[in-house]
Amino acid sequence: MSYSSSEHISIAQDDRVLRLRFNRPDKKNAITRDMYSTLATAIERANRDSVVRVILIEGSSDCFTSGNDLSDFMNAPQTGPDSPVGRFLEVASTTPKPLMAAVTGIAVGIGTTLLLHCDLAYASESAQFSMPFVNLGLVPEFGSSLLLPQLMGHRRAAQLLMFGERFDAATALKLGVINEIFPDDTIADDALARAHQLGEQPPSALRQTKQLMKQAVLGDIAKQIQIESKHFAQMLTAPEAKEAFQAFLQKRKPEFSSFE
Repeated sequence: MSYSSSEHISIAQDDRVLRLRFNRPDKKNAITRDMYSTLATAIERANRDSVVRVILIEGSSDCFTSGNDLSDFMNAPQTGPDSPVGRFLEVASTTPKPLMAAVTGIAVGIGTTLLLHCDLAYASESAQFSMPFVNLGLVPEFGSSLLLPQLMGHRRAAQLLMFGERFDAATALKLGVINEIFPDDTIADDALARAHQLGEQPPSALRQTKQLMKQAVLGDIAKQIQIESKHFAQMLTAPEAKEAFQAFLQKRKPEFSSFE
């Protein structure tokens, strides 16, 4: 089965591993609707491709992704299940094949919440994570309001989601967001080696093991994603988000003192 790269998503098949790489370094790999569509289509095809046993999502050498492209979202805030974003959320959270990530540099917003759906996630020593949804007048997405408290407890999840502050790779490892930390200059090779190692495992046993681990929560995750998406769409057009987005584009501090 053939896979086609797009302008900002590089797709390559390396033996049994399908590599999906953000390739928009001039915009810190900010994700557009077209990029979401390319990723969703690639994962859908990988699910039907018997050769592919592992899906590995990567960033460029100094950045995983800065999250959603705010300008793109402001122009067309589509978050429904049939939108490019909705398709990606659905296929990434339900793919039966092992999903892995290799994080370099910053992982903002969905760059961090995506990791909660990966079976294995690795990060470089200098990686930085954040989920600044509240800072932008928004709510968490991709099931993170459910998965983070399950992973680390309510108080630790509240610290990350309510303040939206950055945390480093050592903290991400401690909290269970990632599996392992690799040196900055070898993470691409190290993560790929782990993907190849996983790809050598019996494929049906891998899929069944993943299904057994996730089957009890898949329905809850899908429901939470739908609830979050509804609130996210509403908040996108609310005054708080408009002020946060305008402040971001104007490179100033947002002013929320007049909001109730």
